[in-house]
Formats: sequence, C-alpha cells, structure tokens
Amino acid sequence: MSNDPLLQPYQLKHLTLKNRIMTTAHEPAYPEDGMPKDRYIAYHAERAKGGIAMAMTAGSASVSKDSPPAFNNVLAYDDKVVPWIRRLTDALHEHGCAAMIQLTHLGRRTTWNTGDWLPSISSSKHREPAHKAFPKLAEDWDIARVIADFADAAERMKEGGMDGIELEVYGHLLDQFWSPLTNDLDGPYGNASLETRMKLPLDVLAAIRKRVGDHFIVGIRFTADETEPGGITPDLGLQMAQIVANTGQCDFLNVIRGRVHTDPALTNVIPVQGMKSAPHLDFAGSVRAATGMPTFHAARISDVATARHAVEAGLLDMVGMTRAHMADPHIIAKITEGREHDIRPCVGATYCLDRIYQAGEALCIHNAATGREREMPHVITPAAERRKVVIVGAGPGGLEAARVAAERGHDVTVFEAQPDPGGQVRLTAQNHRRREMIGIIDWRMAQCAARDVAFHFNTWAETDDVTALGPDVVVIATGGLPNLELFESGTDTQHVISSWDLISGVVTPAERVLIYDETGDHAGMQAAEVAAHAGAQVEIMTPDRTFAPDVMGMNLTPYMRSLQDKDVTFTVTRRLMAVARNGNSLTATIGTDYSDHRYEKEYDQIVVNYGTMPLDDLYFALKPLSGNRGVVDYEALIAGRPQQRPESGFQLFRIGDAVSSRNTHAAIYDALRLMKDL
Repeated sequence: MSNDPLLQPYQLKHLTLKNRIMTTAHEPAYPEDGMPKDRYIAYHAERAKGGIAMAMTAGSASVSKDSPPAFNNVLAYDDKVVPWIRRLTDALHEHGCAAMIQLTHLGRRTTWNTGDWLPSISSSKHREPAHKAFPKLAEDWDIARVIADFADAAERMKEGGMDGIELEVYGHLLDQFWSPLTNDLDGPYGNASLETRMKLPLDVLAAIRKRVGDHFIVGIRFTADETEPGGITPDLGLQMAQIVANTGQCDFLNVIRGRVHTDPALTNVIPVQGMKSAPHLDFAGSVRAATGMPTFHAARISDVATARHAVEAGLLDMVGMTRAHMADPHIIAKITEGREHDIRPCVGATYCLDRIYQAGEALCIHNAATGREREMPHVITPAAERRKVVIVGAGPGGLEAARVAAERGHDVTVFEAQPDPGGQVRLTAQNHRRREMIGIIDWRMAQCAARDVAFHFNTWAETDDVTALGPDVVVIATGGLPNLELFESGTDTQHVISSWDLISGVVTPAERVLIYDETGDHAGMQAAEVAAHAGAQVEIMTPDRTFAPDVMGMNLTPYMRSLQDKDVTFTVTRRLMAVARNGNSLTATIGTDYSDHRYEKEYDQIVVNYGTMPLDDLYFALKPLSGNRGVVDYEALIAGRPQQRPESGFQLFRIGDAVSSRNTHAAIYDALRLMKDL
C-alpha cells in the first residue's frame, strides 16, 4: 500500500473511493440531442481508465424544460436519458471509478429563445449579465414544479446506475434563491430571512432524499462566500453549510468561492493562467473544519504537489483536478507508476472552457486527443517498422510531430532556425501572465529528449540539409511571419509594425499607438498591453462588431483588468484603409464596412495584427522531390487512418501555420493525426 496521501482510499458513506482525485462537474458540450452518447462516454471513460476515483459528470444536467441548456447540457428531464446514463455509468464502473452527476435548474443563467421557448425563471428580477435573459419571477406553482422536477431527475439518475448526484447551488436557480443579492421574492421562499432564502434548496434536498432513499449519495456544490458586498459572507456561508449538514440529508459539500454572473466573476471562481494557483483551497478547508462534512473542491489545483498538500493537510477529502485531467487523463496512473515527470501539464490557458461558448465543444490547447478519444490516442503505440523522420521547425506543431514519431519508435531529426524551441509560444510567454504557456514546449522537449530526438538549433534548413538525411518522412512546421497587408487593398504597409515587434521588445512603443486588430487573438491584446504599460495612449481598433473575439470571455478578463485603468480606448466597426507618413507621425485613413464613411487620424505608431503568412519556401522546394507531392488524403486524415505511402520517395507534409494562420491547438492536432499511425 502506497503512503502517498493521494492514493489512499476514502469512504464516502457506503462507497469506497479508491483514491483522493476526482473530476468535478463540467460540461464539455459533447452530448448529442441532450444525451451523453458515445463521444461523451469515451471522454469520461478515458479518465476513469487513467485512474480517477470519481467522475462528477455533467456541468450541469438540466432538470426542467424551462432550464434550456446554456451550452449543450445533458437533459436530465427526458426519460430517454436513462439508458445513456446506464452506458456512461457502466463505462466508469468498468475501471473502478465512481459515477455521479450534477443536477441543476439554470434559473436566469440561460435564455428563453431556445429549446421550447419558455421564459426563464428566477427569484431575481434582474437578468444575469453573462446570459442576458430577463427572467420571470417564480410563482408558487413554478416552485412546486421545480422541486418535483429535481426529484424526478434524481430518480432517473439512480435508475441509470449512478452512485449519486450533486446539486448545483452556485449561480443557478437554487443559489439565486438563497443569495440575498438575487432574491426579490416575498413569501415563504423570499428574502425575508436566511430561513426563507434557504427553503427552496432544502425542500429540493428533502424531495430528492424521499425519492431516492438513504443509500443513494446526495451532495451539494455551493458558494460559501460570494465575495461581493451584500452577498453571502464567509461567516454566513459557514452558517448555511452547518444548516445543510444538520439536515442529515446531505452526504458531502463541494465548496465554491465567488460568483459566476459575469465573465470577470467566473474567472475568479475558475482562475486562468497568470492567476494564483489554488486560491480558494484554504477557504474550502475552513468549511471542512467547521462542519466536519466530507469536503470536495476544485479551483486551479493543476499540479500533483498542491493536490497532495490539500489531502495531507486535511483541507479536503477529495481533490478536483478537472482541467488538469483534460490535459492529461492518466495523472493517477503516472503517479502510481512513479512517472510524475511524464504528466502533461495544464498550462491554465482555459481554451477548454472558453471554447465551449465560442465553438460549442471543449478542447485542450495542447492535448488534441481530449474530446476525440474515439479517433485520437492518448497513449502512442510503437510502429512495426522504424523510419527516418525529418522535421523542420520546433514550435508546438513540430515538437508534437517529433514527440509522436519518437514514441512510435522512429529515428527523428529536428531542424530549428532559432536558438531555442517554441516558435510563437515562446513569444506568447513574454507576457508575465502567460509564461505558463512555455509548459507546452518544455514538456515536449523533455519527452523528445527521453527518446533521443536529434535537434539542430540555429540551423536554417535548406533542401540539401533535408535530403542528405535520406528521410522517409518530412514534416514542414516552419510556422509563418506576420502578415502586414491590409485587407484586399494592396496598400503599401511599410510604415506599420507587427504585434510581434512590440511583444518581443524589438520595437519600443511610441506615444500615440493604434493597435489595428483584424485577427482578434491574444497577440493584439498582448501588444496593446505592452504599449499601455509603457505609458502610451492606445487605441485598439477592429473592423468587427466586437474586439478580440478569439480571446474569449475568461481569457479577456486579465487583459481588461490590466488595460482599463490606462489610457486605452476600444473602437469597433472601423477598418484601416491606408497609412501615410506625415512628418514624424502617421496619417491613418479609416473607414467602415457599413458605409462609405471615411476619416483621417494621426498616430505615432501603427501596429497591425492580421495573422501570419506561411513560411513555406522549403515546402515548395521539397514538393517536386517528394513521393506524394505534398498531397494529404483528407478522407483518411478525418477518419483517423494513416496516409498511404508513395511507391518511391519520401512523404512530405506541412502543418500548423506553415499551412495557414491558425492557433496552437490546430498545429498540435495536425501533428498528432498525421503522425500517430506513421
């Protein structure tokens, strides 16, 4: 038996959990038609196979039809969910992993113009800023219906074989009732007292317990401190936790600190990179100490050492490492096998959560197999034949190609023009808040070093350098260079600089700076931050309706906190048409896509952020020499099948920004699906 605190079993009521690590409720948005079907099951089963003790699925499963999914949630109100829950439960139990699910009514944290077009309901008359639906104040018959809906949904989960459920009591309907900030009701469920505010959650708890019996596990995930004036204070939160504990109907507490009604508030609850690690851990420990209840918690506990401390210090009984398991689903297996150094780190990019709102599915920024478990491997298997692989470029895509090829057992050589690996990720990491991104590179370099990949840095590879090695496969991962051409104008842009110039420090910010951002990614915001912190007067301009759409809500929060007390303005729906030198300043001609309106404005420096153009000369030089002429069989690629070998000559591929301007995840995904069967 291991002495590692994380590997000790934990007895939760009648249920023995094999270790102290769990994934907390989260919705990767993989359901189909509101059902947790094959993709959803495969995602959770991979983490069960990797060793977690308990999966708290869904985030959250909806119990009522007037709680339509905010983003493809599981529909716990539909009887058709039961057989799918059974399949999900069986897949988790097969690996000794306990199966639970979080249930909720979203209240005002949703909208009305989807699903069955029913009005959202709440105890609050105010719309939630994040979801923007004005709710109906709940009536007595709404409350009675919702209580019954929770009990019905819990019964469905029990019928599906689940070990238990968790009630979502933060930011959603139940919390809206028991927070003094969001209860505008009179009467028995109104804001008259703590007792009346807590009545609905306690009535729901009692109704569920009556329906499912004492053997079924029921807990709550709740905010014990809203961190906002007029809201639940730590003292009040502890009092509320004790009231719940005293009912004898709740089996565990899962502690949250903060609110989720705005993007900034959500980012405090679920911190992103550059923010403090495990910021609410000690607070969660205080709830455990005060109540004596089994206590769970997750908030940026992304490394094993912090998780181990949480258990060893008696702060938590079960540690949630949810985003960490999106990056590496096999953390527990690697701890058990003494391979902690092999754990792929969560770099806190929170691409996973932000992408749900942007594109409708969670993906990890540097594990392209997450969410694609049916097609992409988390564990690379050795190839039957050893081949010679040459990779040009040591950015994230090139290093992923090298890692996967080396794990397949191939002889791998990498050329890199720069003195260090990393490509654009190294540039990104110049920002002190985003320096964790370098973990994407460091982990792959360590994996490559362990497998004897040969690196040639400070080497601008030419055709002869590549062909001299007699390769079987050549991968061009040379990335791109900043694109400074204005959209469809052919305009001379000799007077502008790139966002990279400011981020890297090659160019010093001037006094009046225009950041013209037609990409909407991190580079534009990082450049703006560099200029603003240097004391510049900064204007961030975009031709789009919103600025920085690819940064998304949670990652935008740190930029706004950094910029809003500086001399920074945001201008939308304006297009940079031309730039001319005017003495020591620059005259920008500015227009709009919405009309013929034009005007001129003076700046000292104009920064263009418009993606990259592929650095592809070597690819086109090698193309006629290759056996496949650079052709990629898209049908095979999409289906996860290997590319057919040519009868003679080497296979040639290009990936990442060497193809077109995309992002880190795209480059890594390109590499994985091309190399996994090589």
